[in-house]
Amino acid sequence: MTRLFTVSPDFNMKYMSGWFIFNTWLQKNLGESIHFEPYEDFDSQRKAIDADSIDIIYANPYDASMLVREKGFIAIARPRQKPDEAVIAVRDDSPVRGVEELKPGIRIATTDGPDVHMMCMIMLEPADLNRDNVELITKDNYVVVAKELLKSQAEVGFFLSETFDDLSEVIRKQLRVLVKSQIHVVHHMFLVSPSLAARSEEIARMLAAMDGNEAGRRILSDIGIPAWDSVDTEEVEFMIDLMSTLVD
Repeated sequence: MTRLFTVSPDFNMKYMSGWFIFNTWLQKNLGESIHFEPYEDFDSQRKAIDADSIDIIYANPYDASMLVREKGFIAIARPRQKPDEAVIAVRDDSPVRGVEELKPGIRIATTDGPDVHMMCMIMLEPADLNRDNVELITKDNYVVVAKELLKSQAEVGFFLSETFDDLSEVIRKQLRVLVKSQIHVVHHMFLVSPSLAARSEEIARMLAAMDGNEAGRRILSDIGIPAWDSVDTEEVEFMIDLMSTLVD
Protein backbone atom coordinates (compact mmCIF):
# COMPACT_ATOMS: atom_id res chain seq x y z
CA MET A 1 0.00 0.00 0.00
CA THR A 2 1.34 3.42 -0.99
CA ARG A 3 0.63 6.30 1.37
CA LEU A 4 0.05 9.83 0.08
CA PHE A 5 1.86 12.78 1.67
CA THR A 6 1.21 16.42 0.85
CA VAL A 7 1.85 19.91 2.20
CA SER A 8 -0.30 23.02 2.39
CA PRO A 9 -0.26 24.82 -0.99
CA ASP A 10 0.91 28.03 0.71
CA PHE A 11 4.47 26.70 1.11
CA ASN A 12 7.30 28.60 -0.57
CA MET A 13 8.09 27.04 -3.94
CA LYS A 14 11.82 27.32 -3.28
CA TYR A 15 11.41 24.43 -0.82
CA MET A 16 9.76 22.10 -3.34
CA SER A 17 12.83 19.91 -3.88
CA GLY A 18 13.36 19.84 -0.11
CA TRP A 19 9.93 18.32 0.46
CA PHE A 20 10.70 15.55 -2.01
CA ILE A 21 13.90 14.84 -0.07
CA PHE A 22 11.93 14.91 3.19
CA ASN A 23 9.51 12.39 1.71
CA THR A 24 12.39 10.06 0.83
CA TRP A 25 13.63 10.36 4.44
CA LEU A 26 10.12 9.63 5.70
CA GLN A 27 9.80 6.50 3.54
CA LYS A 28 13.17 5.17 4.68
CA ASN A 29 12.51 5.73 8.37
CA LEU A 30 8.94 4.45 8.34
CA GLY A 31 9.64 1.53 6.04
CA GLU A 32 6.55 2.38 4.00
CA SER A 33 5.92 3.39 0.41
CA ILE A 34 4.94 7.08 0.44
CA HIS A 35 4.16 9.24 -2.58
CA PHE A 36 4.65 13.01 -2.25
CA GLU A 37 1.88 14.90 -4.05
CA PRO A 38 2.03 18.73 -3.96
CA TYR A 39 -1.23 20.41 -4.98
CA GLU A 40 -1.27 23.68 -6.90
CA ASP A 41 -4.17 25.15 -4.93
CA PHE A 42 -6.37 24.57 -1.91
CA ASP A 43 -9.37 23.52 -3.97
CA SER A 44 -7.61 20.53 -5.52
CA GLN A 45 -6.10 19.57 -2.16
CA ARG A 46 -9.49 19.71 -0.45
CA LYS A 47 -10.97 17.45 -3.09
CA ALA A 48 -8.26 14.90 -2.24
CA ILE A 49 -9.03 15.36 1.47
CA ASP A 50 -12.75 14.85 0.86
CA ALA A 51 -11.95 11.68 -1.08
CA ASP A 52 -9.89 10.41 1.90
CA SER A 53 -6.85 10.13 -0.37
CA ILE A 54 -4.34 11.79 1.97
CA ASP A 55 -2.53 9.92 4.73
CA ILE A 56 0.07 12.46 5.86
CA ILE A 57 -0.10 16.24 5.61
CA TYR A 58 1.72 19.38 6.68
CA ALA A 59 -1.35 21.62 6.96
CA ASN A 60 -2.09 25.26 7.63
CA PRO A 61 -3.93 26.03 10.91
CA TYR A 62 -7.39 26.27 9.33
CA ASP A 63 -7.12 22.96 7.49
CA ALA A 64 -5.40 21.29 10.45
CA SER A 65 -8.40 22.21 12.61
CA MET A 66 -10.82 20.80 10.05
CA LEU A 67 -8.81 17.60 9.59
CA VAL A 68 -8.71 16.91 13.34
CA ARG A 69 -12.35 17.73 14.00
CA GLU A 70 -13.98 16.31 10.86
CA LYS A 71 -11.60 13.62 9.59
CA GLY A 72 -10.06 12.29 12.77
CA PHE A 73 -6.48 13.19 11.83
CA ILE A 74 -3.87 13.22 14.59
CA ALA A 75 -1.69 16.32 14.99
CA ILE A 76 1.77 15.19 16.07
CA ALA A 77 4.20 18.07 15.48
CA ARG A 78 4.58 21.73 14.58
CA PRO A 79 7.57 23.70 13.31
CA ARG A 80 9.63 25.30 16.06
CA GLN A 81 9.50 29.11 16.37
CA LYS A 82 7.37 29.52 13.25
CA PRO A 83 3.94 30.83 14.24
CA ASP A 84 1.62 31.71 11.38
CA GLU A 85 1.17 35.46 11.03
CA ALA A 86 -0.45 37.43 8.22
CA VAL A 87 0.66 40.62 6.48
CA ILE A 88 -1.31 43.29 4.64
CA ALA A 89 0.95 45.10 2.18
CA VAL A 90 0.75 47.87 -0.41
CA ARG A 91 3.10 49.23 -3.06
CA ASP A 92 5.88 51.27 -1.49
CA ASP A 93 4.70 54.38 -3.36
CA SER A 94 1.10 54.02 -2.13
CA PRO A 95 -0.19 57.11 -0.29
CA VAL A 96 -1.90 54.82 2.24
CA ARG A 97 -0.05 54.73 5.56
CA GLY A 98 -2.50 52.82 7.71
CA VAL A 99 -5.37 50.38 7.42
CA GLU A 100 -7.84 53.05 8.54
CA GLU A 101 -7.11 55.00 5.33
CA LEU A 102 -8.35 52.19 3.06
CA LYS A 103 -11.69 52.86 1.39
CA PRO A 104 -14.60 50.69 0.22
CA GLY A 105 -14.15 49.43 -3.34
CA ILE A 106 -10.42 48.73 -3.02
CA ARG A 107 -9.02 45.81 -4.97
CA ILE A 108 -7.37 43.17 -2.78
CA ALA A 109 -5.08 40.48 -4.17
CA THR A 110 -5.21 37.33 -2.06
CA THR A 111 -4.91 33.55 -2.27
CA ASP A 112 -7.44 30.92 -1.29
CA GLY A 113 -5.37 30.15 1.81
CA PRO A 114 -8.14 30.31 4.42
CA ASP A 115 -6.12 31.16 7.54
CA VAL A 116 -4.19 34.09 6.07
CA HIS A 117 -7.24 35.46 4.25
CA MET A 118 -9.28 35.26 7.44
CA MET A 119 -6.65 37.01 9.59
CA CYS A 120 -6.20 39.79 7.03
CA MET A 121 -9.95 40.41 6.71
CA ILE A 122 -10.11 40.76 10.49
CA MET A 123 -7.29 43.34 10.35
CA LEU A 124 -9.32 45.36 7.82
CA GLU A 125 -12.22 45.81 10.26
CA PRO A 126 -10.93 49.18 11.62
CA ALA A 127 -11.58 50.56 8.12
CA ASP A 128 -15.11 49.10 8.11
CA LEU A 129 -14.17 46.88 5.20
CA ASN A 130 -15.56 43.41 4.55
CA ARG A 131 -16.06 41.05 1.65
CA ASP A 132 -19.22 42.94 0.63
CA ASN A 133 -17.52 46.29 0.00
CA VAL A 134 -14.14 45.28 -1.44
CA GLU A 135 -13.10 43.55 -4.66
CA LEU A 136 -11.23 40.31 -4.01
CA ILE A 137 -8.80 39.07 -6.66
CA THR A 138 -7.82 35.48 -5.86
CA LYS A 139 -4.45 34.24 -7.15
CA ASP A 140 -2.65 30.90 -6.99
CA ASN A 141 0.24 31.98 -4.77
CA TYR A 142 1.84 34.90 -2.96
CA VAL A 143 4.35 35.68 -5.69
CA VAL A 144 1.46 36.37 -8.06
CA VAL A 145 -0.23 38.45 -5.33
CA ALA A 146 2.93 40.58 -5.15
CA LYS A 147 2.95 40.96 -8.94
CA GLU A 148 -0.66 42.18 -8.87
CA LEU A 149 0.44 44.95 -6.52
CA LEU A 150 3.48 45.84 -8.61
CA LYS A 151 1.34 46.03 -11.75
CA SER A 152 -1.23 48.19 -9.92
CA GLN A 153 -3.92 45.59 -10.56
CA ALA A 154 -4.65 45.68 -6.83
CA GLU A 155 -4.15 48.30 -4.10
CA VAL A 156 -3.69 45.81 -1.25
CA GLY A 157 -2.19 42.33 -0.95
CA PHE A 158 -2.66 39.60 1.68
CA PHE A 159 0.41 37.49 2.52
CA LEU A 160 1.59 34.79 4.88
CA SER A 161 4.26 36.72 6.80
CA GLU A 162 6.92 34.08 6.30
CA THR A 163 6.32 33.97 2.56
CA PHE A 164 6.35 37.76 2.32
CA ASP A 165 9.76 37.80 4.02
CA ASP A 166 10.97 35.17 1.53
CA LEU A 167 10.07 37.26 -1.54
CA SER A 168 13.07 38.37 -3.55
CA GLU A 169 14.75 41.54 -2.34
CA VAL A 170 13.88 43.28 -5.61
CA ILE A 171 10.16 42.63 -5.11
CA ARG A 172 10.16 43.25 -1.36
CA LYS A 173 11.75 46.70 -1.75
CA GLN A 174 8.82 47.78 -3.91
CA LEU A 175 6.26 46.80 -1.25
CA ARG A 176 5.45 48.12 2.20
CA VAL A 177 3.78 46.37 5.13
CA LEU A 178 0.72 48.18 6.46
CA VAL A 179 0.03 45.81 9.33
CA LYS A 180 1.10 42.39 10.58
CA SER A 181 -0.91 40.10 12.83
CA GLN A 182 0.46 39.20 16.27
CA ILE A 183 -1.48 36.11 17.24
CA HIS A 184 1.62 33.97 18.02
CA VAL A 185 -0.30 30.78 18.85
CA VAL A 186 -1.42 29.38 15.49
CA HIS A 187 0.91 27.16 13.51
CA HIS A 188 1.08 24.85 10.55
CA MET A 189 0.95 21.27 11.83
CA PHE A 190 2.13 17.85 10.75
CA LEU A 191 -0.77 15.39 10.86
CA VAL A 192 -1.42 11.75 10.05
CA SER A 193 -4.71 10.10 9.13
CA PRO A 194 -6.50 7.59 11.38
CA SER A 195 -4.98 4.80 9.28
CA LEU A 196 -1.59 5.70 10.78
CA ALA A 197 -2.83 6.19 14.35
CA ALA A 198 -0.87 3.16 15.59
CA ARG A 199 2.38 4.76 14.38
CA SER A 200 1.66 8.37 15.35
CA GLU A 201 3.88 8.34 18.47
CA GLU A 202 6.69 6.71 16.49
CA ILE A 203 6.43 9.38 13.79
CA ALA A 204 6.36 12.13 16.42
CA ARG A 205 9.61 10.78 17.92
CA MET A 206 11.21 10.58 14.47
CA LEU A 207 10.37 14.20 13.69
CA ALA A 208 11.45 15.48 17.11
CA ALA A 209 14.85 13.81 16.66
CA MET A 210 15.56 15.22 13.19
CA ASP A 211 17.58 18.20 14.40
CA GLY A 212 19.78 15.91 16.50
CA ASN A 213 22.01 14.88 13.61
CA GLU A 214 23.64 16.57 10.63
CA ALA A 215 21.64 14.74 7.97
CA GLY A 216 18.35 15.62 9.65
CA ARG A 217 19.32 19.28 10.08
CA ARG A 218 20.23 19.47 6.40
CA ILE A 219 16.81 18.12 5.37
CA LEU A 220 15.07 20.52 7.78
CA SER A 221 17.01 23.41 6.25
CA ASP A 222 15.85 22.29 2.79
CA ILE A 223 12.21 22.72 3.86
CA GLY A 224 12.73 25.91 5.85
CA ILE A 225 11.96 24.42 9.27
CA PRO A 226 14.41 24.82 12.21
CA ALA A 227 13.11 21.74 14.06
CA TRP A 228 9.91 19.91 14.93
CA ASP A 229 8.23 20.23 18.32
CA SER A 230 5.71 17.66 19.50
CA VAL A 231 2.19 18.89 20.25
CA ASP A 232 -0.25 17.67 22.87
CA THR A 233 -4.02 17.40 22.76
CA GLU A 234 -4.54 20.55 24.84
CA GLU A 235 -2.47 22.68 22.45
CA VAL A 236 -4.27 21.30 19.41
CA GLU A 237 -7.71 21.85 20.95
CA PHE A 238 -6.79 25.41 21.91
CA MET A 239 -5.79 26.22 18.33
CA ILE A 240 -8.94 24.60 16.95
CA ASP A 241 -11.11 26.65 19.32
CA LEU A 242 -9.24 29.82 18.40
CA MET A 243 -9.67 29.20 14.67
CA SER A 244 -13.37 28.53 15.21
CA THR A 245 -13.70 31.81 17.11
CA LEU A 246 -11.93 33.75 14.35
CA VAL A 247 -14.13 32.21 11.68
CA ASP A 248 -17.29 33.11 13.59
